[in-house]
Amino acid sequence: MEKIRIGFGYDVHQFAENRDLWLGGIQVKHNKGLKGHSDADVLIHALCDALLGAANLRDIGFHFPDTADEYKNIDSKILLKKTMELLRDANYSFGNADITVCAENPKINPYIPAMRECLSNVMNVEETDISIKATTSERMGFVGREEGIAVYATTLIFQS
Repeated sequence: MEKIRIGFGYDVHQFAENRDLWLGGIQVKHNKGLKGHSDADVLIHALCDALLGAANLRDIGFHFPDTADEYKNIDSKILLKKTMELLRDANYSFGNADITVCAENPKINPYIPAMRECLSNVMNVEETDISIKATTSERMGFVGREEGIAVYATTLIFQS
């Protein structure tokens, strides 16, 4: 009997000067990037946490600690690929992901098709199994003040 599991991930990163902005594995044009130990791809980090949580494999900080030099400025696509390997090693298969990016700026809707394509390639899954949506926080809170970006991710995985 196949077992269905659901995971939820959430991550935030502050904007930072002199950094590139990476979201969903692609570079997004903006005057600031995000602060972080890795490339600070907040979307991939939330997705990894959702996947790991669904499989009860702890979280991204456990597997890829921000205190380890080997992860300094690492491309988060590598972390996502390793997360998928952890899932498959534990006999899980991917169902789908539903991701919401909260940012006042930049507007990410034009980038969503490229993000979906990139993520599906890294994860070796169907592009139609990855949903990415964008919203704002109506100028409220740290997102509304354009201090950073927040991402929510929900995933479905299967264990046979």
